[in-house]
Amino acid sequence: MRTYAYGYPRLGRKREYKTLIEGFWAGKIPEAELIAGLEALEAERLETYRRFVDGFPAGEMSLYDPMLDTALILGLYPNGGRLEDYFALARGERALELTKWFNTNYHYLVPEIPFFGGKPPAFRLAWNKPLEAFRKAPDGFPYVIGPYTFLRLSKGYPPEAFGALLRALLPAYAELFRSLKAAGAAMIHVDEPAWAMDVPPEHVTLLREAYAVLGREADLLVFTYYDSVDFLEQLYDLPLRGVGLDLRHGEENLEAIRRSGFPADKILIAGVVDGRNVWKTDLQEAARRIEALRQWTSAEIWISNAGPLYHLPVTVEAENRLDAALRERIAFAAERLMELRLLKGLMTGEGAEEARRWNTFVHPVDRWHRPEVRERVSQLRPEDFSRGLPYAERIRLQRERLPLPLFPTTTIGSFPQTEDLRRARTAYRAGKLSEAEYRAIIRERIQHVIRIQEELGLDVLVHGEFERSDMVEFFAERLEGFAFTQHGWILSYGTRVYRPPILYGDVSRPRPMTVEEIAYAQSLTDKPVKGMLTGPVTMLAWSFVREDIPVREVAFQVALAIQDEVRDLETAGIRVIQIDEPAFRERAPLKRRRWPEYFDWAVKAFRLASRARPETQIHTHMCYSEFNEIIEYIDALDADVISIEATRSRGEVIGAFERHRYERQIGPGVYDVHSPAVPAPESMEAIIERAVRVIPVENVWVNPDCGLKTRRWEEVIPALRNMVWTAQHLRERYRTAVPTP
Repeated sequence: MRTYAYGYPRLGRKREYKTLIEGFWAGKIPEAELIAGLEALEAERLETYRRFVDGFPAGEMSLYDPMLDTALILGLYPNGGRLEDYFALARGERALELTKWFNTNYHYLVPEIPFFGGKPPAFRLAWNKPLEAFRKAPDGFPYVIGPYTFLRLSKGYPPEAFGALLRALLPAYAELFRSLKAAGAAMIHVDEPAWAMDVPPEHVTLLREAYAVLGREADLLVFTYYDSVDFLEQLYDLPLRGVGLDLRHGEENLEAIRRSGFPADKILIAGVVDGRNVWKTDLQEAARRIEALRQWTSAEIWISNAGPLYHLPVTVEAENRLDAALRERIAFAAERLMELRLLKGLMTGEGAEEARRWNTFVHPVDRWHRPEVRERVSQLRPEDFSRGLPYAERIRLQRERLPLPLFPTTTIGSFPQTEDLRRARTAYRAGKLSEAEYRAIIRERIQHVIRIQEELGLDVLVHGEFERSDMVEFFAERLEGFAFTQHGWILSYGTRVYRPPILYGDVSRPRPMTVEEIAYAQSLTDKPVKGMLTGPVTMLAWSFVREDIPVREVAFQVALAIQDEVRDLETAGIRVIQIDEPAFRERAPLKRRRWPEYFDWAVKAFRLASRARPETQIHTHMCYSEFNEIIEYIDALDADVISIEATRSRGEVIGAFERHRYERQIGPGVYDVHSPAVPAPESMEAIIERAVRVIPVENVWVNPDCGLKTRRWEEVIPALRNMVWTAQHLRERYRTAVPTP
C-alpha cells in the first residue's frame, strides 16, 4: 500500500512566496533573486513530501496561477519568457478575468480562447514547464492540468465549439505527454477536477474520446476532487494507469465502487484525508473505508488526500496560542501528510498505537456548546426571514431618507492599508501600543478618509475599515465560537493571502462590533456612511467550519449575531448598511441537483442577517461569480442594492440581468482594484453604458469592483476621481431620462 499527496501549499511557512513576488513587483528584489528564492521554496516543498509520503507531483509551483501557466504551455498567449509579460496577464491593464476555482475561495485567471470564423486556435506546446520541473525533481510525477478542466474553465468560445476545441488541444497534450515519457517519467499527474462538475452526456463522450488517445501516450494518473464523478463506470475501459477520487466530499464515488467495483488493471487513489477542512481525520473510520474498498475491488489502492492541500495552512506546529483542546483536534497540510503515513501504518499493522493516540482527539469538546444559542435558532419563524415590506414600498421610504443623485457613487468599503497602519496594528496586538493610542490612530485615519471622499464628491461614504485586517477575521475575533491562528495563512489568488478562522462552537455576539467606528465616521459628515458587515455565508465559506451539527444551523447562528449588529447600527443613526456576500456562489455545491438545499439555507441566512427596518437601505457585494447561474437566488436575497464585479469581464456579467427581470438597484464595478492601473473615464463609462441598456437608469450605481485595501493611495485617488467624473458626466447625459418625482 502506497501513500500519495498533492497540492501542498506553495506559500511557505513564513509566506516566502508572497514576500518574494511582491518584492519583485516593488522593484526591491531582482529577477535572479526571485527565481532562486522560489526554487529554494519548491525544494523545501518537495522535501516535505519525501519525508512523509511515497509519491507526489513535480511542477505544482507557479509564479501566479496554474491555469495561466497552462494557457502559456499551450501557446494561447505570446510568451517572450519575460516575467513582465507573464505578470501583465495576471495584473496589468488587460489582465485576465479572475473567478473562483470551483466552490473554493481560491481564484484562478480565466483563459480566453479565441474562436474566429468557426476555427479553433492553433494550440501548440509553447512552453514545456512540466518537463523543466520533472528534470529538477525526477522522483516526482510531472503535474499537468488536464484538457477537459482547462477548456471547461476557460471562456470566449460558443458552447457548440467545445468538441472542436477539445480535439484541437489533443496534439499539444499528446506531444507534452510523449516528451515526459521520453524523459523518464513513470507516470504523469493529470488534474481533472472538472470531471466532478455536472458533465453533460456529450462531454462524457468527448472526454472519453480524448483520453482514449492521450492514455496511450503515457501512464496517466487522473485526479478528480471536490465532489463525485457521475460517470465513473465509463472511465473503467479507458487506458488510464490510475484514477484519484475524493471519498470525503464525493460519497457517491464510494457508492459507485460498491455497486460496480473498480477495474483491477488500474490504481485506485483513495482520497480519504480531507484537503479542505482542518478537523483531524478519524483514522479508524478512514481505515474502514479502505477495507471496504479492498472488499469491492482487487485493484491496487493508494491512500491520498481528498483534494489539493493548498486550501489549508502549512502547519499547526507554530500555533502555540490556540486553546490546547482545539489545537489537539486540528490538522493543517503538514499534519495531513502525517495522517497519510499513520493511516498506512494502521493498514499495514506497523503503527497502530501511534494512530490510536492520534485518534484520541477527533471529537468536539462539550464546553464548546451553548444551549441558549441553539434555543434561539430553534425558535425562528417564517416571518423572521422577511424585511416586512416589499422592495417597491421600501424604496420610496429610502429615497425620502436618502436624496441621492442619479448614478450615485460609492466604494465597496475598504481604503488603502499602508505599511505604517499595519505596523501600528501589529504593535497594538503585541501590547506595544495602548488601546487608547491605537484608537486615536484609527480615528485619525477615519477623519482622513471621510475628508478625501467628500473632496472627491462621492455620494455614499465609508469609514475605510482601517481597524480591520480581514473582512472575515475581524468579525470572527468579536464573536464567540471562533478561534484564530497566528500563522494559518492560505492563498486566495496570486500572492493575496488570508487567515481563515476556525468556527468550532456555538456562535453569539457578546457586544457591538462596528458601531463605534462607523458612528464616529457618520458624525463627521452629513452624507450617509455605510455600515460595513460580512454576511453569514461568507463567514462560513472563508472559515474552517465545525462538522458536528448541520451547516444550516451554523449559518443561522452567525446570521442572528449579524442581525444584532444591524439593529445596533440602526439605533446609532446609520441609514445604509452593506452586508457583503462575495462567497454566496462560491459555496454552492458543484452538482446542480444539490443547489436547492444549499440556496434555501444560504438565502434564508442572508435575509435573517439583513432583517432591518424598511427605511434602512441594505446593500450587498459579490465578486467574481457566475451570476448567470444564480441570478434567481440573488433576487431572492431581497437586498436593496447589489454591487458586482464587471471590469475584468468587460461588463459581460450584465448579461445575467438581461435574462432575468431584476427590479432592484445594481452597481456594476467600473474599476478593477486587483490591478495597479488607473482606469480611464472612457472605460468606466463603457461599462455603465452596457448596464443601462438592461437596467433602468435610476437603478444604476457607480462603484469599484471590490475594496481598495490592497491598493496605494496614489492609485486610488486618480481612479476615484475619474469614477466620480464619469458619474457626473453620465448625469448630464441622462438627467432628462428619469421623470421628476
